[in-house]
Amino acid sequence: MGKRYNLMKIDFSKIVTIPKDFYWLNEPTYRLAQGLMITTKPETDFWQRTHYGFQRDDGHCLLTHIDGDFTIETHTQFNPVSQYDQCGLMIRLDRENWIKCSVEYEDAMHSRLGSVVTNEGFSDWATQDMPSSTKAMYYLIERKGNDFLIRYALNHHEWHQMRIAHLRRCQKTLKIGIYACCPVGKGFDCQFNDIKITQKT
Repeated sequence: MGKRYNLMKIDFSKIVTIPKDFYWLNEPTYRLAQGLMITTKPETDFWQRTHYGFQRDDGHCLLTHIDGDFTIETHTQFNPVSQYDQCGLMIRLDRENWIKCSVEYEDAMHSRLGSVVTNEGFSDWATQDMPSSTKAMYYLIERKGNDFLIRYALNHHEWHQMRIAHLRRCQKTLKIGIYACCPVGKGFDCQFNDIKITQKT
């Protein structure tokens, strides 16, 4: 007998409250209008130790719990103003084991499309150049066991692989959702249009 699939789709432009199965980690200023509009708090970030030495776990996440294999997708629009302003997808076990993907702003010309994988309290950062004229992105992360395929698209039709990664201390139940942070600036505005979660049962 084949796998069965459950689909959760949230269109933020059509709801007036956060869905009951979701919760905030480090709640930001937000409102539901044309989408989920977030204004980040200043100097918020997710990073653990590597290269820079510091440990930060005070960025904003809207998360839900999910068991087993899944695919999560979102579409986000953003208006960065300071270096490293970012928003995208988050997969999380705890503060020392997680994955995020986003575009991180550098300056008016250059940004970095990238992903961070944090295992046992040490983060890495894999990037590729992206023009700062990019103001919207689709992201998708697929879980198979302890392995994760991370992809992005500019137009929702042409998906490109960012990386395949592994979480060493993965568990059956993970926290998944969207995130935003502003590591060095005074805050920035971003919008999430939807979340789609497909779960294998």
